[in-house]
Amino acid sequence: MATVYKLHSETPQMRRIEKIRDALRQGAVMLYPTDTVYAIGCDLNAKSAIERVRKLKQLSSDKPLTFLCPSLSDIAQYAIVSDAAYRLIRHLIPGPYTFLLPATKLVPRLVQDPKRKTTGIRVPHHAICQALLESLGNPVISTSAPTVVHAQDRHIDPAELFDQLDKQVDIIIDDQSPVNDQVSTILDLTQAEPRVIRKGLGWEAVADFDLEMEPS
Repeated sequence: MATVYKLHSETPQMRRIEKIRDALRQGAVMLYPTDTVYAIGCDLNAKSAIERVRKLKQLSSDKPLTFLCPSLSDIAQYAIVSDAAYRLIRHLIPGPYTFLLPATKLVPRLVQDPKRKTTGIRVPHHAICQALLESLGNPVISTSAPTVVHAQDRHIDPAELFDQLDKQVDIIIDDQSPVNDQVSTILDLTQAEPRVIRKGLGWEAVADFDLEMEPS
């Protein structure tokens, strides 16, 4: 059974954050809230934990994983950011956006798109995520919890979500808030002209940039 940590959504208790941090450093996998959906995550540098996340989500090795960074300066460590991409990202973060970017050598191959050598990065507008990132000192994997993905438009009860994943993760973070079922907006910044891959939360701010849309 997973260890459940109840955290305040705006001012998370640091002692509990530190306990979660220590577990992540030892390879724990967690279910945690973000500014979009509940996510499955682990330390970016914990190879065995990343493999468990892939197995839990039934993701093949050629499917890249998104991870969270605390700021734009951190993104620049893990991705090659052009001037145009920098300006766009700076305008949108922190927020519900996933940026597809060319990966640097700091990104484990287990996380990258093996053919394109790209990765997905987010800077969340969420106090618990930011507290975890600051305490851990590493990015955190972020992939939508499977129950959230399959729920479609159905309301998700937190207790149901926790119960279904209780035996598959080591840690469950409960911020005692309703479960969000809206995904992030995905922007492909790997080319000269940015493209919108998926409309999600925060789309209205992106629409102001009049970006090219990926054909559906």
